[in-house]
Amino acid sequence: MTRPPPDGVVPTALDQRIEAAVGYGVEELRRHREGGLLDAPHATLADAHRELAAAEREVTFYRGRLARLASSELPADQALFGSMQRALDQLAKAAGVRDAKQTAAAAALEPIEAAAPRQAPPQLATTDVAALLAISQGAKLHEHLVTHRLAVATPTRTRVSYAQLQRLEAMGLVERDKAHPVQAGQPVALTPVGRAALTTPRRSCPPGTTPAPVPPAFPAVSRIRR
Repeated sequence: MTRPPPDGVVPTALDQRIEAAVGYGVEELRRHREGGLLDAPHATLADAHRELAAAEREVTFYRGRLARLASSELPADQALFGSMQRALDQLAKAAGVRDAKQTAAAAALEPIEAAAPRQAPPQLATTDVAALLAISQGAKLHEHLVTHRLAVATPTRTRVSYAQLQRLEAMGLVERDKAHPVQAGQPVALTPVGRAALTTPRRSCPPGTTPAPVPPAFPAVSRIRR
């Protein structure tokens, strides 16, 4: 009997609590963690839930093994009894690990639950969402040596205008490390509010309007003129 794939979704006892606290499901929480969009408490929760799911996967594996041994497929002899005892011991050990991981994940979840309801992040234009997605991958504000124009550059060659950066800063969504000169590049990063704006489900549009489509991860925006 083989174990289920490591990336398979395994339900846990905390899934509903997590979804109620963060506003979306555990699969999306994992994707946000991989994308680097979570603040420290939510990242800790995502890591703890991943470990809990892995432990739950082990419990499921040994329960399946025990069920197979208890079926009528195998002869009821001393060899079977020994195999069943080993499976029971392994299941008990796996359940103990699972319980410990569940306790750790619940501890990581409690401060997030205590902070709810959090202040709702602002609703953003599609272009601003695209800019935040680009900045989340790593960005710097540069000053062009010839034109002296300012623009935000990302590793994907996406550009964000200085005016747009100023607007995002005024909304509290991004921040610059002003300890670095713009000639050398000032690192730009999302604030906790900026991360929440990307990870919190967007509210419904007013009646009679059409929700804006989710933008691609790295659409082209205005480029620096040389």
